[in-house]
Amino acid sequence: MQPNTIKPLDDEARLAWLRLIRSENVGPVVFRQLLDRFGSPAAALSALPEVAARAGGKRRIRVCSEADAEAEMTATRRAGASLLAWCEPTYPALLRELEDAPPLLIVLGDPAALSAPAVGIVGARNASANGRRFAQGLAAEIAEAGYAVVSGMARGIDTAAHLGALPRPSVAVLAGGVDVVYPPENDRLHRDLQEKGAVISEMPLGTKPQARHFPRRNRLISGLSCGLVIVEAAKRSGSLITARFAAEQGRDVFAVPGSPLDPRAAGCNHLIREGATLVESAAQILDDLRAPSPAPAGSSAPGPAATGLQQASASQAPPPPPAVSDGVEAGPNERRDLEELLGPEPIMVDELVRLSGLPIGVVHSALLDLELAGRIERHPGNRVARLYKAPADLL
Repeated sequence: MQPNTIKPLDDEARLAWLRLIRSENVGPVVFRQLLDRFGSPAAALSALPEVAARAGGKRRIRVCSEADAEAEMTATRRAGASLLAWCEPTYPALLRELEDAPPLLIVLGDPAALSAPAVGIVGARNASANGRRFAQGLAAEIAEAGYAVVSGMARGIDTAAHLGALPRPSVAVLAGGVDVVYPPENDRLHRDLQEKGAVISEMPLGTKPQARHFPRRNRLISGLSCGLVIVEAAKRSGSLITARFAAEQGRDVFAVPGSPLDPRAAGCNHLIREGATLVESAAQILDDLRAPSPAPAGSSAPGPAATGLQQASASQAPPPPPAVSDGVEAGPNERRDLEELLGPEPIMVDELVRLSGLPIGVVHSALLDLELAGRIERHPGNRVARLYKAPADLL
């Protein structure tokens, strides 16, 4: 089954999708490749134990049971939320284009809020009063122009952006479950977003946000948006990670400049030096978004509106992984060689292809097997790293 086959799912099919994505070691990229290889979630679920064992898994992989998936579907409905698959017409079109798009989104609120063109606004949690005021005004003007405002419902700039957009549609992307309000003081905002927009996550209900969840959340903020605005960000911050994802995804990246004396401006000023568009008003952002769209990341010629930051990322970003079919499979030697090339620091998959000298289809087949076996882990931005908790014996 190809992800570009757009059709609604019935409850039986949705249950199979949920079982597959909730099975051990199955992330968005592996999910997509399993569908390419086996044709359906049911066939992929049946094949998981054999594929994981073939790549050196030392114990039987945990496949999500029908009972567990049914319990999650029931809990989701009781919470007033819905499960939206990326093959369905109401799934956000821009997000669907990403190779690591979540197979299922949990949506609390109005799924129609995900269909509007969107602008992401993120920034410092410890934002200044002026930064919050500016972000709130920016969001209000952008929302008035017909764009949904996307952010992460964090303290500071995120909260200001949501407040500025309301009562027009705004979308909060959470690192935990959609029913977990974080920070707790945003309980009222959480309720308002459900009524006027949507709260979404790829995580199961009840999931408490952890540090490792936030980069995954950040790729969704940028992935939903046609442009991303950074308002106040330290030199090392999650907002800069979001900006990197946006550039890799071919999105417009905007940054609000600040005083060189304020550490909260260092990240934005750095982005501007790297080629992000300097903005001082919503009108500038709206004018740029109405200009011809840049070519997608990975294309040979970014369009006239592409920033230097996008062009740099486009030259580095790999194309989406090819389908992994039964005709392209890695053997034990290829899996061993690729695992030996990997370390604890994530590496781009295209760099792994270059270093290994193996055909790209073989590399992706081997990575699929190794991830299912729990020997590697995948990171946002099409990066992979070795898991040293796994046995290090030869495959």
